[in-house]
Amino acid sequence: MEFDQYGLVPVVAQDAATGDVLTLAYANREAVEKTLASGEAHYYSRSRAELWRKGATSGNTQRVVEVRVDCDGDALLYRVEPRGPACHTGEQSCFYTKLEGEGIGISDGEAGFGVMVEQLAETIAQRHREMPEGSYTAALIQRGPERLAQKVGEEAVEVVVAALGDERLAEEAADLVYHLLVLLEERGVGLEDVARVLHDRHG
Repeated sequence: MEFDQYGLVPVVAQDAATGDVLTLAYANREAVEKTLASGEAHYYSRSRAELWRKGATSGNTQRVVEVRVDCDGDALLYRVEPRGPACHTGEQSCFYTKLEGEGIGISDGEAGFGVMVEQLAETIAQRHREMPEGSYTAALIQRGPERLAQKVGEEAVEVVVAALGDERLAEEAADLVYHLLVLLEERGVGLEDVARVLHDRHG
């Protein structure tokens, strides 16, 4: 393990269940040793010039399930189980600000299912925050969880019908996913919560 001239190594913290990158921090040798010994994420604060355990004051700790070293031996990856937001702003990840650019977002093919679901969930969350007039998503959320749950049930039946008739299955499945995401958003259940359950069952 190589430390820089200041005795530090960059550490990327990643949610072990979702794969989301949570933060970039730094650690000295003592922080790495304490992390390995305790299973709790320890870092070195360059601004305060001191060792710190993540969540010592905020309570938003990170249980480390795996530590990986990059191929050059000069960076670390903490795969963690976060207990609360990683960012001091209250955001789940420190990487919540997007930079726009003409070449960004362009790919040779269509987005994969996981990426598309994440983008759709973000859009639904934005509609929930802003509740714009004329928005179908906002109208659904305003109707409450009972109507949303009923709608999900109706869409599930349509998926079954399409599957048995081998017609419009992809379209009906997309409708089901959308309405399920709206229900999850209304109930305050994030994709990361669902991912953790899947990880616990099948990880």
